Amino acid sequence: MADYSYTALDRAGKQVTGTLSGRDEGEAAGKVRSLGYFPVEVKGTDGTRASGRAVVSISGGLTRPNIDGGSRVGSEGTAQPTGKKVKRVEILLFTRELSDLIDAGLPIDRALSVLVEQTDSAALKGMVETLQHDIRAGNPLSEALRKYPREFPVLYANMIHAGEVSGQLAEVLMRLADFLEKEAVRRSQIVAALTYPMVLLIVAISAVTGLLVFVIPRLAGVFNDLAKAGGLPITTQMLLGTSDAIQRYWWAMGLGIGALYLLIRSWLATTQGRRTFDLYRMKAPIFGPLTQKIVSARFVRTLGTLLGGGVPILDSLEISAGAVGNSVATEGILNAKDGVRQGETLSHSMQKAGGFLPLVVHMSAVGEETGRLAGMLVRTADTLDFEVDNAMRRMTSMVEPLVVLLMGGFVGFIVLSILLPIFNANSVVK
Repeated sequence: MADYSYTALDRAGKQVTGTLSGRDEGEAAGKVRSLGYFPVEVKGTDGTRASGRAVVSISGGLTRPNIDGGSRVGSEGTAQPTGKKVKRVEILLFTRELSDLIDAGLPIDRALSVLVEQTDSAALKGMVETLQHDIRAGNPLSEALRKYPREFPVLYANMIHAGEVSGQLAEVLMRLADFLEKEAVRRSQIVAALTYPMVLLIVAISAVTGLLVFVIPRLAGVFNDLAKAGGLPITTQMLLGTSDAIQRYWWAMGLGIGALYLLIRSWLATTQGRRTFDLYRMKAPIFGPLTQKIVSARFVRTLGTLLGGGVPILDSLEISAGAVGNSVATEGILNAKDGVRQGETLSHSMQKAGGFLPLVVHMSAVGEETGRLAGMLVRTADTLDFEVDNAMRRMTSMVEPLVVLLMGGFVGFIVLSILLPIFNANSVVK
C-alpha cells in the first residue's frame, strides 16, 4: 500500500484535495469516486507516477504508456473495445438511461453496472463493460468514450467532458439525448419521404427494362416482316434499336456505369471535387434551398447543444463545422470562428463570413442580446426542421405523380411503337 494525493471535483463542481492509500493509482482513483468525487488527478505523495499506470488530468485525460505496443484499455485482463457496431438507437437509449440514473444520485460506476444488466445487445454490453473498466482505472468518462469514435463523435465526448468539469453531467447527458433524438427523427423523416418515390422509380425502370429485354425481342420477327411490307415508323425503329443495343452490349453498359461511378467517387474524394459538389447542392434550383435549411438546422442545433452543455464557443464552432456534412458550410463556420476569436459577436461574424441564412443570423443576434444564445439556437433549429419537413412533404407529393407520369409515358411509347406497324400493315392490306 502507498499514499496518494488527489485533486477532485464534488457534485457542485468545487475542487477538493486530500490523501488516501491504495495499491496503485487506479485503486486510489476508485476510492476517490467512492467518496462521491470526480477525480481530476491522482498521484503518489512523492510526486512519482508508476510506469504503465493511469493518471487522470483535467486537460489531457488519461495518460498511459503503451508497454506492449497493443491497444489495451487496462493493464490486467481489462476488456478491450470490440469491432461490433452499436446502433444509433442503442446509443440514444444508453444516453437517456445513463442521464436518468446519474440524476437519481447513482455513482457512474453503479449506473454503468445497471445498464450492463439491463441491455440485451451484446455489442452495447461489451462497450459499457469496457467503459466501466476504464472508469474504475481512474479514466474520466469523456476519455473512455473517445475509444469509440464511431459511436461517440467529438461532439459527444466534448460535451461529457464539459459536464464532468462543471459537475452537471446528468443535465449534459439529457441535452445529448434530446440532440440524438432530434437527429434520429430528422433522419427517419428524410428516409420516409424518399422511400415511396424511390420504390416507384425502381418499379418503373424494372418494368421498362423487362419490356425491352424480354418482350420486344420476341416480336422482332414480326416487325421484320412488317418492315418488308411497308417500312416501320421511326418510334418502332428506335424501340428495336434500343432493345438490340441492350441485348448486345449490356456488359459494356454495365462496365460504363461502374466506371462512371468510380470516376465520380474518386472526384468527390478530392478537396476541390467535394467542394464543387457541395456548392452545387447549396445552389441547385429546387433542392438548393432545402439543402441550405438542412445544413443550417444541423449547425445551429449542434452549436446550441454544445453551448448549452458548457463547451466554449470557439470549441463549439470547431466541432459544429465538422458536423454539418458540407464543406462549403464548414468553410463559412470556420471563417465565423475566426471573427469570434478576434472579439466579434457570433451574429456579426456570421454576417461578415456570408453563406448563413438570415434567420440564423438574426436569431443569433437576439440570443446574444438576451443572454440566451444556446436556447435560441436550438429553437431556430426546431423552426428550420419544421420548414424542412413541410418542404419534403411538398416535394414528395410532386415527385410521386411525376414518377407515375414518366412510367406511363415510357410504357405508352413502347405500346404505341408496337401497335403503329400493325395499324400501318392493315392500311396497306386494305
